[in-house]
Amino acid sequence: MSRTPPVPHPLAPARPGRRWLAAATALTLLAGGMLADAVSAGAASSVAACGGNVAAGRPAVASSTESAAFPASAAVDGNTGTRWSSAFADPQWLRIDLGATQDVCQVTLRWEAAYAVAFQIQVAAAADGPWTTVHSTTTGAGGTQTIAVTGSGRYLRVQGTSRATPYGYSLWEVGVATTGGSTPPPTTPPPTGGFWGDTTSIPPARNVLTVKVLNRTNGRYPDSQVYWSFNGQTHSVAEQPYLDMPVNSAGRMYFRLGSPTSQYSDFIEFTVGTNQFNGNTTRVDAFALKLAMRLHARDGYDVAVGENEATFAEDRSVTFQRFTDAVPTEFKHLAGIEAPYRIPAPGSSPQFRAGGQYANYFTAYANSVGLSAATSDIFGCAGRFAGDPTGCAALNRHTAQLPRTQWEDPSRFYQQSPANWYAKFWHDRAINGRAYGFPYDDVADQSSFVSHGDPQWLVVAVGW
Repeated sequence: MSRTPPVPHPLAPARPGRRWLAAATALTLLAGGMLADAVSAGAASSVAACGGNVAAGRPAVASSTESAAFPASAAVDGNTGTRWSSAFADPQWLRIDLGATQDVCQVTLRWEAAYAVAFQIQVAAAADGPWTTVHSTTTGAGGTQTIAVTGSGRYLRVQGTSRATPYGYSLWEVGVATTGGSTPPPTTPPPTGGFWGDTTSIPPARNVLTVKVLNRTNGRYPDSQVYWSFNGQTHSVAEQPYLDMPVNSAGRMYFRLGSPTSQYSDFIEFTVGTNQFNGNTTRVDAFALKLAMRLHARDGYDVAVGENEATFAEDRSVTFQRFTDAVPTEFKHLAGIEAPYRIPAPGSSPQFRAGGQYANYFTAYANSVGLSAATSDIFGCAGRFAGDPTGCAALNRHTAQLPRTQWEDPSRFYQQSPANWYAKFWHDRAINGRAYGFPYDDVADQSSFVSHGDPQWLVVAVGW
C-alpha cells in the first residue's frame, strides 16, 4: 500500500407592590414548610438522577475484531455470555452511538480476562471526534469497573492503549448511565442522511464488495462533475455512483473534480482478495483532494479513515491556509509549490533535497542518534530506511533519541523539531488521528490502512 514509492443567570423578579407583598408574606409563612420539603425532595431526586443504560442495543463498531464470533455489537446486546474481542495489538477501541447527545454520568465495563491496563473513556458529538477524555487510567484491574464520569456527547468510545495479556481487549458488556436516568428502547437510528449518506440502498455485490462514491464537495461541484476511474472505466457520480469490485483487483482508484482529466485529482490504494479488502487513503505523495473511506463487513466491522468531517466542511483555501499556519517555516513553502492543486509531501520538494535550502533539515538529529541519512531519504523512507521501518518512523516522529521501547508511543510523537510536520498536520485532521503521512506511517498502527474479511461495501467520500 502506501509503504511503496453558560447557563444564564435567572432574572431578578420585578419589585412587588405593597398589597401583593402583604399577601405574599402570609402565603410564605403558610407554605414555608411545604417549600422546604419540596426543595429537599428535589435535591434528593437530582442526586439519584444518574441511572439507566443508554448503550443497550445501540449500534457499536470497533477498530477490529478477533473474529466474526466476537463482534462489537456483543458488548451492548444485554447478554453477559457474548463479548467483543479485538485483534491482538495496541491500541484498539470500541465506539457506541447513543442515538442523541447524552449527559453521561457513569460507565460500567465488564471485562473478560483480556482486559485493559491502560484505557480512556471518551465522548464526542461526531463519530470521528474530536474526542473529549472523561476518564483515563494506567492501572486498570479488569473485572467489573463502575466509573463515575462527567461528559456530554452522542458517541462514547472506550480506547485501550495497553493490554494486560498477549490477547486483545475483550468486553462482555458496556453500560452507560445518564443524568436523565432513562433507558431508551434498543433501536437503530435512521441510516439515511449524515456524512455517509444512506448505506441501506447500496446494492449487494455480485463479486467481492460494492464501492459507492459520494460527492462531499459542499456544492462546489455537481455529481455530474465528480469522476472516478478504475480499471479502464471512468464515470461521474451522476452517471454511475457504484462499482462492483471483483477479486484480484489492485492498484489505485482515482477521483477528479470538474472533468475526467482535471488537475484536481487524488486516489485511494487497495487490494481485493477472494474474501478480503485491504486499502488506505494516503498523503505519502501529496494532498490533492479531501478523501475518506468507510469499510463495512458482514460481521459488523465498520471503520472509517481519511480526512475528518470538520476538514471536509471547510473550503479548500481554508485548508491550505491552515497548513501554512500550522507548520514551521521550513514546511510553509509546500502550500505554494503546486497551488491550488496539491500540497506535496516534503520529500518531493527540491528544497529538502541535495542543494536545497533545507537539505540538512534532519542531518544533525539523524547523526546524533546514529541513523545518518539524507533528509530526502528520511522523509521518503528510502536508501538505508527502505528496510528499516521503525528507524524511519522514529526520525519522522522525532522519537529516535528516546529508548527504543518508547519509539512507538504515540504520546511522544511530534514533540519537537526536526520532525515531519507535514505528516502531523494530516494526522491532526484525520478520523481518529490515523493517516499515511510518510511511507512507514503504519508503524505503531498510525496509518489509514484498513483490512477485513467478508467485506460488504466501501463508501468513498470525495471533497473539495
